[in-house]
Amino acid sequence: MRKKVEKSDAEWQSQLTPEQYRVTREKGTERPFTGDHEVSDQQGIYHCVCCHAPLFENEHKFDSGCGWPSFDRPLGSGSVEEQDDASHGMQRTEVVCSHCNAHLGHVFPDGPRETTGLRYCINSVALDFHPDE
Repeated sequence: MRKKVEKSDAEWQSQLTPEQYRVTREKGTERPFTGDHEVSDQQGIYHCVCCHAPLFENEHKFDSGCGWPSFDRPLGSGSVEEQDDASHGMQRTEVVCSHCNAHLGHVFPDGPRETTGLRYCINSVALDFHPDE
């Protein structure tokens, strides 16, 4: 298991764009349909923009119509963690990078029934795609 990546706010701010910092470190959300929400056949792995840990496989990305990248599962059982989120007057399940605690998005039980039934709704600004990996 990898050691947790810990950095100061100043270190994260110097590494990330202002939008990446707002979303991943301050639990923000990018506007829908502004990032990489399109589904393609290209093979590859999505990594955490903060710590570069592998998180999701393009093979498990699907078009949910919500305006954010959607996956039916994470890359492996230890790649992400789920936490209760009661912010904004809603009860949701937050998804964070298990290696650096970056906020990635939320998981919902309305994904494809023929696979996991889950929809990992992830901010594209929190991800870095590595093609052919």
